[in-house]
Amino acid sequence: MSSTADTPVTPESHDPFTAPDPEQARARRVHASLFRIAERHAATDEQRARQVNPYMLGPHEAIRLVSFLLSGIAQPADGEPAVDHADITAALSLIPMARGEMDDLEAGLLRMARGREMTWQEIAFGLGLGTPQAARQRYERLLGRTTPEPEDDPAARA
Repeated sequence: MSSTADTPVTPESHDPFTAPDPEQARARRVHASLFRIAERHAATDEQRARQVNPYMLGPHEAIRLVSFLLSGIAQPADGEPAVDHADITAALSLIPMARGEMDDLEAGLLRMARGREMTWQEIAFGLGLGTPQAARQRYERLLGRTTPEPEDDPAARA
């Protein structure tokens, strides 16, 4: 007689006694979050016109859209469902991804600024920071968050 302990756990058959992998669960939730918000609040041309890119809903736009609908800045289209708790949860689920994208953009822009020989003082001014040291520390923190670890970097394995 075979036991359930011998049965491999696949994404299709979740073992109720084993916690799901948080990263896999988060990745599925991010995809589902974008799909949910796009389906409910960016399905028509009129609804998509509220976005920066009317053809593709990105994480930051989905968060912005839900926030604007909740605050009243954007008005729902006729027949559009009201923003509910699941929409808010979906938008919250996208924040780490949007923050990561912004961190990558900022780190890249800072690298390019330094490559164009901008001083840390000039960069600090652009970032609204008081000192060149604060700008450099911000850059170093961004690099720590955006630079992949060697074992995570596919190029490092080659």
